[in-house]
Amino acid sequence: MDDYKYDKVTDVSFEEVDSRNGNIKFKKKNRYSSEIFKLIAIIVISALSGAVGGAYIVEKYQATQSNKGNAIIQQTQVSTKEVPKNAITNVAETVGPAVVGINNKGETFWGDIEQGSGSGIIFEPNGYIVTNYHVISGASKVTVKLSTGKVFPAKLVAADQRSDLAIIKIEATNLPAAKFGDSSKVRVGDLAIAIGNPLGEEFAGSVTSGIISALNREMQYDGAIYKVLQTDAAINPGNSGGALCNENGEVIGINSLKIGSEANAEGMGFAIASNEAKAIIDSLMNYGKVKRPALGVIGQAVNYKNGEVKGFYVSEVIKGSGASNAGIKPTDIITEVEKTKINSYEDLAGALDNHKIGDTVSIKIWRSGNTITKNLILSEM
Repeated sequence: MDDYKYDKVTDVSFEEVDSRNGNIKFKKKNRYSSEIFKLIAIIVISALSGAVGGAYIVEKYQATQSNKGNAIIQQTQVSTKEVPKNAITNVAETVGPAVVGINNKGETFWGDIEQGSGSGIIFEPNGYIVTNYHVISGASKVTVKLSTGKVFPAKLVAADQRSDLAIIKIEATNLPAAKFGDSSKVRVGDLAIAIGNPLGEEFAGSVTSGIISALNREMQYDGAIYKVLQTDAAINPGNSGGALCNENGEVIGINSLKIGSEANAEGMGFAIASNEAKAIIDSLMNYGKVKRPALGVIGQAVNYKNGEVKGFYVSEVIKGSGASNAGIKPTDIITEVEKTKINSYEDLAGALDNHKIGDTVSIKIWRSGNTITKNLILSEM
């Protein structure tokens, strides 16, 4: 037996057969190449698996996000649809159409010019509108713009400068009319909603809200006396004549003025209380004027003898009046009316506002150094 010499071969392959001697030739295979090949194969397979898996995950994620987005949109739509109207929304929809814009125009050599603007409240469907006297004061022409945008010429029906109220009328029918509420039931802290045209037609129908800050404020402004509600709802120039409403959509005041701007005060708006306004509106509609009780004297406030005597100096007594019948004479100084000290005309007017025509009041007068008490029947101013 021939001796064979073996090499230590761990990995061989049949490469070819030698045709000359029939011996099989062995060729050593590179072990490291095989390992690299396997590693590459594994990497390729892993990469393909990762790509397929990643694509699947991305697709699922996108589908999930899309469904989530749709759910959010649907939820938002449902929530928006189900949001109930609040009190302010209801009032704006109910009273807003009854609030109008008013333009005051004057005549000049060059034609009509706008002198100012304000707001008004339709209180009767056939075109009767209440506004502030100062809104239409001095106008040669007044126009009214409805919430629909229609514009009408208006005529003055009656006005009362002292209360700063006026009634105008437009030729229209079936208009939305506001309902006036009972201002005596208003409480401090109640919701207050103001509707008007602040700064003119550009901001027509603006709605602001706040609370009732105070009741029965007595304001003196530009010679007029106001009994007003105070609110922190924003009231600006142009709001004058507009509506101050409660949460039931009832007009509880007519926005009249804003004071304190010189002192940079904010949140101090005022409105003529609806009960006072209704009495004035009724009087203007029925009589063309406001019937008020009066003493029947003409004069002015005085401060006599360095403050020793203060009161209302009588310069003239109207014939047939209560003062005339009570024996009041010129040069008398009225110092008290129903125990109210009289230091100014506003004091006198305020004291009489608590009474009506025909009432008997007790007054004190100073005459030639003596104080005299008299009873006087109030007559019509």
